[in-house]
Amino acid sequence: MNTRDFAEFLKKFSSAAEAGDGDAFAACFTEDGIYRDYVYGDHHGRAEIAHMMSHQFHRDAGKDYRWEMFDPMCEGNLAYAWSLSTFTSIVPEFTGQRVTIDGMSKFILEDGLIKDYRESVNGGVAMAQLGVQPERLAKVCAKWGRLLEAQPETVDFLAHEKGAWMKST
Repeated sequence: MNTRDFAEFLKKFSSAAEAGDGDAFAACFTEDGIYRDYVYGDHHGRAEIAHMMSHQFHRDAGKDYRWEMFDPMCEGNLAYAWSLSTFTSIVPEFTGQRVTIDGMSKFILEDGLIKDYRESVNGGVAMAQLGVQPERLAKVCAKWGRLLEAQPETVDFLAHEKGAWMKST
């Protein structure tokens, strides 16, 4: 896939997410694709991805959810895009609180579909916008820190000395 095709693909991806159409969103993934969400965790396969989008994400984000991708880049099976998203929470504890998030998304592609999706966003900012109490926010951020350190890529990174990546290229 090239960058132009990827930009078109992102329109389909984002539109399905905004609409809460779990099946259309999941159709952007391979049968065994993985969607890694910093709030809802990892979802494997189209059925789990569809359920997450329709029954978890849109359960909490409400009807005014908006997610747009900018500056897409794609080379072969690796693609990235910067995004902005916004919604007004319908979670009872935070009803009516508007959240705006920016993030970077990494897409591993296979045959024009997403094999592995992950994003990097500052969830602490989103939680502060919701009005999450500082003690709870600290616990969640500590959990995210532990999850980051447990990822295989992070374990590998931490196992190598500073500058090791430069020696291998």
